[in-house]
Amino acid sequence: MVIDTKYDYLIVGAGLFGSIFAHEASKRGKSCLVIDKRNHIGGNVFTKEIEGINVHQYGAHIFHTSNKQVWDYMNGFSEFNRYTNSPLASYQNELYNLPFNMNTFHKMWGVRTPAEAKAIIAKQVMEAGIKLPRNLEEQAISLVGRDIYEKLVKGYTEKQWGMRATELPAFIIKRLPVRFTFDNNYFDDAYQGIPIGGYTKIVEKLLENIEVNLNTDFFANRRELEKISPKILFTGMIDEFYQYRHGELEYRSLKFEQELLNLENYQGNAVVNYTEFEVPYTRIIEHKHFEYGTQPKTVITKEYALTMNKGDEPYYPVNNLKNEAIYAKYKELAQQEARTIFGGRLAEYKYYDMHHIVERALKVVEEEMQV
Repeated sequence: MVIDTKYDYLIVGAGLFGSIFAHEASKRGKSCLVIDKRNHIGGNVFTKEIEGINVHQYGAHIFHTSNKQVWDYMNGFSEFNRYTNSPLASYQNELYNLPFNMNTFHKMWGVRTPAEAKAIIAKQVMEAGIKLPRNLEEQAISLVGRDIYEKLVKGYTEKQWGMRATELPAFIIKRLPVRFTFDNNYFDDAYQGIPIGGYTKIVEKLLENIEVNLNTDFFANRRELEKISPKILFTGMIDEFYQYRHGELEYRSLKFEQELLNLENYQGNAVVNYTEFEVPYTRIIEHKHFEYGTQPKTVITKEYALTMNKGDEPYYPVNNLKNEAIYAKYKELAQQEARTIFGGRLAEYKYYDMHHIVERALKVVEEEMQV
């Protein structure tokens, strides 16, 4: 691979963070080259049209925020619909509304009033008698009682983390969302929706008139790529960037099994979580419901949470005490960098939602351009 042109910024990763940085830097007169090892732009928010349905190729992405600046920024690239995230939980063929709310409690216990629901939860918490939770299981039971924990938390959490709840630290669950109203809206944010036409169209607009090289692995071409620009924005794994000198950080990976079905409607909802440990996947996504689709066919995706091995795609960090101690060493190295900026879930070893990514990317641009 030969790239002779000099750029102001080399941006490693054509996901949302890298694309926003490239767009904003370009607006300020900076030249950028964006590279990505995948064969498409958009990173994990990439959507692909199948039978007229915008399919979220890397899991469900629902945009939500209470930051009007962030909401307005995203709406500058696409009109958003009024989609409201109202997932269901399936446990032994029973369906429960999420987050935990009065619909959930009515289905579970037959209660009709908030006072009845609160009394049952309080009784179960008291019966558990947990004063100082030693693990995630005890922490969850001390918050919501045994019924909700056993049916709606335990199996799903164990699949997500690849460990039994009794082996997970208590601090992973600081709180569990419990609402004593008949409201199935998962998020409390002021703004929520799905971009009409899919997320890929947003990223295409962000990267208009910016040079993008796909199928380009930074690490396979590192020596050559580092010569073409005085500054680098890096959105990959920070431990890999530093050649694992302080050890490997843990990440969780995901596997997606996609099916095109000759059905108009498979499950009647965009997202159904499967909370039994014995069901291997964590959720089934039916993509057409994100945009109120009426297509004659439907696309579903079964999502599996996996332990990441080398060569697998990382999706989110495992923020336990061991990994945080390792990351602190990498963060110290990053803070000494004059040339490289680190941004995003993998590079900052932090779980970000999309609105956090937008907010963070805009902030990083502002800080960088003032230097």
